Amino acid sequence: MRNVAILIFNQVEVLDFAGPLEVFGVTASYNDPPPFRVYTVAETAAPITARQGLSVNPNYAITNCPLPDIIIVPGGRGVRTEVDNSVLIDWIRAQHERTELTLSVCTGAWMLAKVGALDGLSATTHHAGYDRLAELAPNTTLMPGERFVDNGKVVTSAGVSAGIDMSLHIVARLLGDDVALATATVMEYEYWQPVAQA
Repeated sequence: MRNVAILIFNQVEVLDFAGPLEVFGVTASYNDPPPFRVYTVAETAAPITARQGLSVNPNYAITNCPLPDIIIVPGGRGVRTEVDNSVLIDWIRAQHERTELTLSVCTGAWMLAKVGALDGLSATTHHAGYDRLAELAPNTTLMPGERFVDNGKVVTSAGVSAGIDMSLHIVARLLGDDVALATATVMEYEYWQPVAQA
């Protein structure tokens, strides 16, 4: 079982974190033994206020969460502030050094750039976030228009709903296309198709 930690913070985009949470959670629910343990983590255990005023109680604070095998850093308006939050940036950096996979959705890529996780790689982000990503990651090849970009350990996705596609792609990478397709079917998400293998 892999631990999947989804970082949340004030003004995080709801679907950025809820989409991946649903993908990994559904996959865990419909497979025995469950391949994933999915949880949210925030700087503190206090509720955060996501976009659209949604109040969310994180499962853990960064100081007491289980060690993640996979971290997901979502985006949203809050990233404009959190990209300069040294506590969260240090936590992302420390996790990235030991994770199997480090993922971002939308402008969460800015935070990966801040810790140097995108250096020498390719990346995508929300269509309105490329200028800032270029400033934060001058040694990264930007891929506008790509739904997600898989560099191996580091995978980035475009905005909001693209995090669902990226997460299904990761499920397919780790568990096979059949499991990912079964998850998409349960979710009634017809958009996703497996990536053709070279």
